[in-house]
Amino acid sequence: MSWRIASASAIGTSHISVGKPCQDHAVHSLLDGPEGQVLTAVVCDGAGSAAYSEVGSWLASQTLLELVFVHFAERRTLSQIDRHKVLGWVIEIADRISAHADGLDHSARDYACTLLAAILGPDSAVFLQIGDGAIVVSHGHEDGWSYVFWPQHGAYANTTNFVTSPGLSDLLEFEFAPRRIDEVALFSDGIENLVLHQASRSVHQPFFDAMFPAVRQSRMPGEDPGLSSGLKAYLSSPRICERTDDDKSLILATRSTSEPAVVSQ
Repeated sequence: MSWRIASASAIGTSHISVGKPCQDHAVHSLLDGPEGQVLTAVVCDGAGSAAYSEVGSWLASQTLLELVFVHFAERRTLSQIDRHKVLGWVIEIADRISAHADGLDHSARDYACTLLAAILGPDSAVFLQIGDGAIVVSHGHEDGWSYVFWPQHGAYANTTNFVTSPGLSDLLEFEFAPRRIDEVALFSDGIENLVLHQASRSVHQPFFDAMFPAVRQSRMPGEDPGLSSGLKAYLSSPRICERTDDDKSLILATRSTSEPAVVSQ
Protein backbone atom coordinates (compact mmCIF):
# COMPACT_ATOMS: atom_id res chain seq x y z
CA MET A 1 0.00 0.00 0.00
CA SER A 2 1.31 3.46 -0.87
CA TRP A 3 1.90 6.10 1.75
CA ARG A 4 -1.01 8.45 2.48
CA ILE A 5 -0.09 11.80 3.95
CA ALA A 6 -1.62 14.82 5.64
CA SER A 7 0.68 17.79 6.13
CA ALA A 8 0.19 21.35 7.35
CA SER A 9 1.83 24.37 8.93
CA ALA A 10 -0.16 27.08 10.70
CA ILE A 11 0.99 30.49 11.83
CA GLY A 12 1.00 31.17 15.56
CA THR A 13 -1.13 33.89 17.10
CA SER A 14 1.98 35.51 18.60
CA HIS A 15 3.39 35.87 15.09
CA ILE A 16 0.15 37.35 13.77
CA SER A 17 0.06 39.94 16.55
CA VAL A 18 3.51 41.33 15.66
CA GLY A 19 3.29 40.89 11.90
CA LYS A 20 5.74 38.00 11.64
CA PRO A 21 5.29 35.29 8.97
CA CYS A 22 4.99 31.60 9.74
CA GLN A 23 8.57 30.45 10.26
CA ASP A 24 7.86 26.70 10.11
CA HIS A 25 8.21 24.65 6.96
CA ALA A 26 6.96 21.08 6.46
CA VAL A 27 7.68 19.14 3.26
CA HIS A 28 7.77 15.58 2.02
CA SER A 29 8.60 13.57 -1.09
CA LEU A 30 7.88 10.11 -2.44
CA LEU A 31 10.36 8.47 -4.79
CA ASP A 32 11.30 5.04 -6.05
CA GLY A 33 14.58 3.68 -4.71
CA PRO A 34 16.28 0.43 -5.72
CA GLU A 35 14.46 -1.39 -2.89
CA GLY A 36 11.04 0.22 -3.39
CA GLN A 37 9.16 3.38 -2.50
CA VAL A 38 10.84 5.85 -0.13
CA LEU A 39 9.07 8.54 1.87
CA THR A 40 11.09 11.51 3.08
CA ALA A 41 9.38 13.87 5.53
CA VAL A 42 10.99 17.04 6.90
CA VAL A 43 9.93 19.66 9.43
CA CYS A 44 11.97 22.79 10.11
CA ASP A 45 11.12 25.46 12.67
CA GLY A 46 12.70 28.88 12.23
CA ALA A 47 14.03 30.56 15.35
CA GLY A 48 11.66 33.27 16.54
CA SER A 49 14.58 35.60 17.26
CA ALA A 50 16.14 35.18 13.80
CA ALA A 51 15.23 37.85 11.25
CA TYR A 52 14.92 35.55 8.22
CA SER A 53 14.34 32.17 9.81
CA GLU A 54 11.36 31.43 7.55
CA VAL A 55 13.85 31.50 4.66
CA GLY A 56 16.25 29.32 6.62
CA SER A 57 13.60 26.70 7.34
CA TRP A 58 12.55 26.64 3.68
CA LEU A 59 16.15 26.39 2.47
CA ALA A 60 17.06 23.66 4.98
CA SER A 61 14.05 21.48 4.18
CA GLN A 62 14.36 21.83 0.41
CA THR A 63 18.10 21.15 0.48
CA LEU A 64 17.59 17.95 2.45
CA LEU A 65 14.94 16.73 0.00
CA GLU A 66 17.38 17.44 -2.84
CA LEU A 67 20.24 15.55 -1.16
CA VAL A 68 18.02 12.53 -0.48
CA PHE A 69 16.83 12.58 -4.10
CA VAL A 70 20.42 12.56 -5.38
CA HIS A 71 21.29 9.65 -3.08
CA PHE A 72 18.55 7.44 -4.49
CA ALA A 73 18.99 8.70 -8.07
CA GLU A 74 22.49 7.23 -7.83
CA ARG A 75 20.81 3.87 -7.08
CA ARG A 76 22.04 3.78 -3.51
CA THR A 77 20.10 2.09 -0.74
CA LEU A 78 18.65 3.27 2.54
CA SER A 79 21.19 1.22 4.50
CA GLN A 80 23.93 3.30 2.88
CA ILE A 81 22.64 6.38 4.69
CA ASP A 82 24.80 6.27 7.80
CA ARG A 83 25.64 8.92 10.38
CA HIS A 84 28.65 10.10 8.37
CA LYS A 85 26.47 10.61 5.29
CA VAL A 86 23.81 12.51 7.25
CA LEU A 87 26.39 14.70 8.96
CA GLY A 88 27.67 15.61 5.50
CA TRP A 89 24.13 16.54 4.48
CA VAL A 90 23.66 18.72 7.55
CA ILE A 91 26.97 20.48 6.93
CA GLU A 92 25.91 21.06 3.31
CA ILE A 93 22.66 22.60 4.54
CA ALA A 94 24.55 24.88 6.93
CA ASP A 95 26.97 25.86 4.15
CA ARG A 96 24.12 26.75 1.79
CA ILE A 97 22.46 28.87 4.45
CA SER A 98 25.77 30.62 5.13
CA ALA A 99 26.33 31.25 1.42
CA HIS A 100 22.83 32.68 1.06
CA ALA A 101 23.36 34.91 4.09
CA ASP A 102 26.78 36.10 2.88
CA GLY A 103 25.31 37.04 -0.49
CA LEU A 104 22.91 39.41 1.24
CA ASP A 105 25.40 40.65 3.85
CA HIS A 106 23.46 38.88 6.59
CA SER A 107 24.60 36.60 9.38
CA ALA A 108 23.88 32.87 9.15
CA ARG A 109 22.28 33.23 12.59
CA ASP A 110 19.56 35.31 10.92
CA TYR A 111 18.42 32.07 9.22
CA ALA A 112 18.55 29.75 12.25
CA CYS A 113 16.16 26.79 12.19
CA THR A 114 15.72 23.30 13.55
CA LEU A 115 15.71 20.16 11.41
CA LEU A 116 13.69 16.94 11.81
CA ALA A 117 13.58 14.28 9.12
CA ALA A 118 12.41 10.72 8.56
CA ILE A 119 13.41 8.65 5.53
CA LEU A 120 11.37 5.45 5.33
CA GLY A 121 11.84 2.56 2.92
CA PRO A 122 10.04 -0.78 2.61
CA ASP A 123 11.86 -2.46 5.49
CA SER A 124 14.00 0.15 7.24
CA ALA A 125 14.16 3.82 8.13
CA VAL A 126 16.57 6.65 8.91
CA PHE A 127 15.83 9.45 11.38
CA LEU A 128 17.76 12.63 12.10
CA GLN A 129 17.21 15.63 14.32
CA ILE A 130 18.80 18.90 15.37
CA GLY A 131 16.72 20.98 17.76
CA ASP A 132 13.29 20.65 19.32
CA GLY A 133 10.08 19.19 17.99
CA ALA A 134 9.94 15.42 17.61
CA ILE A 135 9.32 12.37 15.44
CA VAL A 136 6.81 9.77 16.64
CA VAL A 137 6.44 6.29 15.12
CA SER A 138 4.30 3.18 15.37
CA HIS A 139 4.89 -0.33 14.09
CA GLY A 140 1.19 -1.20 14.24
CA HIS A 141 -2.00 -0.49 16.13
CA GLU A 142 -1.09 -2.67 19.10
CA ASP A 143 2.40 -1.23 19.34
CA GLY A 144 1.41 2.22 20.51
CA TRP A 145 3.41 5.36 19.79
CA SER A 146 6.99 6.15 20.71
CA TYR A 147 9.29 9.07 20.07
CA VAL A 148 12.56 8.59 18.19
CA PHE A 149 14.51 11.40 19.91
CA TRP A 150 13.41 13.56 22.80
CA PRO A 151 13.30 17.27 21.84
CA GLN A 152 16.57 19.14 22.34
CA HIS A 153 16.04 21.98 24.80
CA GLY A 154 18.68 24.36 26.15
CA ALA A 155 19.38 25.40 29.70
CA TYR A 156 16.92 28.30 29.39
CA ALA A 157 13.26 28.39 28.37
CA ASN A 158 12.56 28.46 24.63
CA THR A 159 16.17 27.70 23.66
CA THR A 160 17.32 24.87 21.43
CA ASN A 161 19.89 23.94 18.78
CA PHE A 162 19.87 24.92 15.12
CA VAL A 163 21.45 23.80 11.86
CA THR A 164 23.40 27.07 11.96
CA SER A 165 24.81 26.31 15.43
CA PRO A 166 28.50 25.41 15.87
CA GLY A 167 29.46 21.82 16.65
CA LEU A 168 26.95 20.10 14.37
CA SER A 169 28.61 16.72 14.89
CA ASP A 170 27.75 16.88 18.59
CA LEU A 171 24.23 18.21 18.01
CA LEU A 172 23.13 15.74 15.34
CA GLU A 173 20.98 12.84 16.50
CA PHE A 174 20.85 9.92 14.08
CA GLU A 175 19.19 6.52 14.05
CA PHE A 176 19.02 3.75 11.48
CA ALA A 177 16.06 1.45 12.20
CA PRO A 178 16.41 -1.96 10.48
CA ARG A 179 12.67 -2.64 10.60
CA ARG A 180 9.50 -1.69 8.78
CA ILE A 181 7.71 1.35 10.16
CA ASP A 182 4.19 1.89 8.87
CA GLU A 183 3.22 5.14 10.58
CA VAL A 184 5.14 8.29 11.39
CA ALA A 185 4.40 11.81 12.60
CA LEU A 186 6.75 14.79 12.64
CA PHE A 187 5.93 18.03 14.44
CA SER A 188 7.52 21.30 15.44
CA ASP A 189 7.77 22.48 19.02
CA GLY A 190 4.57 24.50 18.67
CA ILE A 191 2.53 21.44 19.62
CA GLU A 192 5.07 19.67 21.85
CA ASN A 193 3.13 20.32 25.04
CA LEU A 194 -0.07 19.00 23.44
CA VAL A 195 1.37 15.68 22.30
CA LEU A 196 4.25 14.89 24.67
CA HIS A 197 4.25 14.41 28.45
CA GLN A 198 7.28 16.40 29.58
CA ALA A 199 7.43 15.01 33.12
CA SER A 200 7.26 11.34 32.12
CA ARG A 201 9.04 11.86 28.78
CA SER A 202 6.36 9.93 26.93
CA VAL A 203 3.96 10.33 24.01
CA HIS A 204 0.35 11.39 24.58
CA GLN A 205 -1.12 8.32 22.88
CA PRO A 206 -4.75 9.55 22.51
CA PHE A 207 -3.70 12.44 20.28
CA PHE A 208 -2.23 10.18 17.61
CA ASP A 209 -4.93 7.55 18.09
CA ALA A 210 -7.43 10.27 17.17
CA MET A 211 -5.47 11.83 14.29
CA PHE A 212 -4.46 8.79 12.26
CA PRO A 213 -7.74 6.98 11.40
CA ALA A 214 -8.71 9.54 8.75
CA VAL A 215 -5.29 9.22 7.10
CA ARG A 216 -5.50 5.41 7.14
CA GLN A 217 -8.89 5.56 5.49
CA SER A 218 -7.74 7.86 2.67
CA ARG A 219 -7.59 6.18 -0.72
CA MET A 220 -5.50 8.92 -2.30
CA PRO A 221 -1.82 7.90 -2.73
CA GLY A 222 0.57 10.56 -1.50
CA GLU A 223 -0.74 13.73 0.09
CA ASP A 224 -4.50 14.03 0.50
CA PRO A 225 -5.28 17.74 -0.08
CA GLY A 226 -8.58 17.52 1.76
CA LEU A 227 -6.97 16.02 4.85
CA SER A 228 -4.13 18.55 4.73
CA SER A 229 -6.63 21.40 4.52
CA GLY A 230 -8.54 20.00 7.47
CA LEU A 231 -5.31 19.55 9.43
CA LYS A 232 -4.33 23.18 8.85
CA ALA A 233 -7.76 24.31 10.01
CA TYR A 234 -7.38 22.18 13.14
CA LEU A 235 -3.92 23.61 13.91
CA SER A 236 -5.37 27.12 13.46
CA SER A 237 -8.46 26.47 15.58
CA PRO A 238 -9.19 28.21 18.90
CA ARG A 239 -8.92 24.83 20.62
CA ILE A 240 -5.24 24.65 19.67
CA CYS A 241 -4.39 28.36 19.73
CA GLU A 242 -5.67 28.64 23.31
CA ARG A 243 -2.89 26.24 24.29
CA THR A 244 -0.04 27.51 22.12
CA ASP A 245 0.66 30.83 20.42
CA ASP A 246 3.60 29.48 18.38
CA ASP A 247 3.76 28.34 14.77
CA LYS A 248 2.72 24.70 14.40
CA SER A 249 3.67 22.05 11.84
CA LEU A 250 2.50 18.45 11.67
CA ILE A 251 3.05 15.69 9.12
CA LEU A 252 1.04 12.45 9.47
CA ALA A 253 1.94 9.56 7.18
CA THR A 254 0.74 5.95 7.07
CA ARG A 255 0.89 2.94 4.81
CA SER A 256 -1.36 0.95 7.13
CA THR A 257 -4.95 0.29 6.09
CA SER A 258 -6.38 -1.79 8.88
CA GLU A 259 -8.09 -0.40 11.94
CA PRO A 260 -7.81 -2.16 15.29
CA ALA A 261 -10.61 -4.62 15.91
CA VAL A 262 -13.37 -3.53 18.26
CA VAL A 263 -13.72 -5.98 21.13
CA SER A 264 -17.25 -6.25 22.49
CA GLN A 265 -17.61 -6.17 26.24
